[in-house]
Amino acid sequence: MSTNFLEGDVGAVLAGVVRDSSGLVYAVNPTRETISELIFCLHDVADPPTVRLLAPGDPIKDVMADFIVAGHAADLLAADTLELRVLTEAPEASLLVTESAVVSLVAADDRVGGLTATDEAFVSAMRDRYEREWDEAEPYSLRTPPLSRVRETLAADIGADTAEDFDDLLDSLPVAKGDGEGLDEVAISLLVAARNGQLLYDMSKWGEDVGLASKATFSRMKTRLEDSDLVETEKVPIDVGRPRLRLRLASDDLKDAPIPELASIAQRRLDE
Repeated sequence: MSTNFLEGDVGAVLAGVVRDSSGLVYAVNPTRETISELIFCLHDVADPPTVRLLAPGDPIKDVMADFIVAGHAADLLAADTLELRVLTEAPEASLLVTESAVVSLVAADDRVGGLTATDEAFVSAMRDRYEREWDEAEPYSLRTPPLSRVRETLAADIGADTAEDFDDLLDSLPVAKGDGEGLDEVAISLLVAARNGQLLYDMSKWGEDVGLASKATFSRMKTRLEDSDLVETEKVPIDVGRPRLRLRLASDDLKDAPIPELASIAQRRLDE
């Protein structure tokens, strides 16, 4: 790597650096946008390098609140393509330190530059510095399960149709944080469960087993969806114990709505 990068967005710069890199890459003090773009970039590259991401705790936490980003990040962590640690004292710049170059990310108006330095002594000194900082940094604990495991277990434990609707609904959202920023992972799960007539017990058990959320969290969200006239339940008798609750969408317009429209209606009602 010997050239500077000048692109329309940070994702394009990251793609160029990642394609040209092998071995171990340090991503130091990336912005929130850069963290999410880096995760998606690593997912899209056929043979990505291993990236050690060093950032202050708040930006990592903010970005990982989005289930879409966090689920992809968890896949990368499971594949040993990404590692996360918390940086206590951040430098002023956002840097990518590869085995052969140091790239400083600079934004100006509608362009993003990756300014590259390749002097061997400088690159070596920077790698030594961030190797030391990495060794001293605390690991960041990501509690979101890998998105691939969520999809696989949902299809196996609940059903292929529900898993397909889950993917379609997730793909229709630019962000999945909840609280006014897209539907969160529990709301998504319950909506597609209701679309397919699944039992609340089965969905909440699956969600807790896969590490998505607790049964109590699923129960609270079910109540919110009911209060927003999105979901209703019907009792299903069982041989022993209390009846189970089957989830249904609450009205014909919801049942007939395409997935993107269902997501839009649900988000609007939950935000009211």
